[in-house]
Amino acid sequence: MSGQIQWVNHGQWAEVVLSNPNKFNAMSRSMWRQLREVFEAVQTQSALRLVVVRGEGDHFCSGGDISEYPCFRFDEASLSDFHENEVWGGLSAILNVDVPVVADIRGNCMGAGVEIASCCDVRWAHVQARFGAPIAKLGFPMAPREAALIFATLGDLTAREMLLFASILDAPTMVQRGFLNGCWDTVALDDRLEQTVEKVLSLSSQAARLNKQTLRGLRVGVPADAQPASYAYANHPQHREGIAAFLDKRLPQF
Repeated sequence: MSGQIQWVNHGQWAEVVLSNPNKFNAMSRSMWRQLREVFEAVQTQSALRLVVVRGEGDHFCSGGDISEYPCFRFDEASLSDFHENEVWGGLSAILNVDVPVVADIRGNCMGAGVEIASCCDVRWAHVQARFGAPIAKLGFPMAPREAALIFATLGDLTAREMLLFASILDAPTMVQRGFLNGCWDTVALDDRLEQTVEKVLSLSSQAARLNKQTLRGLRVGVPADAQPASYAYANHPQHREGIAAFLDKRLPQF
């Protein structure tokens, strides 16, 4: 089996590690299936408040595992199954989780890596990280649902530049383009991630889950006033604690 998705559960937060180090963490077919399984499992863990997605070693993800491509890409049915079920199954599992997901991006973030990062809520990167989707060099387009995902996240200008011109962009440029929340050197990035974990664990997990559900609905075009049970949290303990802590001038205990 080529590569694996590792899930390290730290109790209230977890790391999901893309691991195929001999290929800069390129995503194999088995890894796409594992990605779906891991994030579907994450969704069932009520104690989790945050997930950090990273690559093993010095790279996030270099794209797809091209060594597997001759085995399935030249048949329309198997190609469709790969993109619509395996790839989109993994990506949609990330999109469907109700906890914040942070991308820790270092080294190469290409193709599949850009798609996975696009499913995350916050994207922190090393200042020397590189981004692109140069599949035009391989003679095929991006699958429609995957293209819609990166179009929505990267924006029209950057999506076209990557897909039509096979451009490779650096981290500072991706910050300027609005894809990254920020980029730093190694020490500062490690500090930022540690601070992010601490911050999220101090906040209301109930509020985060409800916000994720609302934002997911807005992303797929569900009108804000059509989302069911929008105020069912009224008597939730975290709602009561947050208000009480503010009035008592103390830190809330979520």
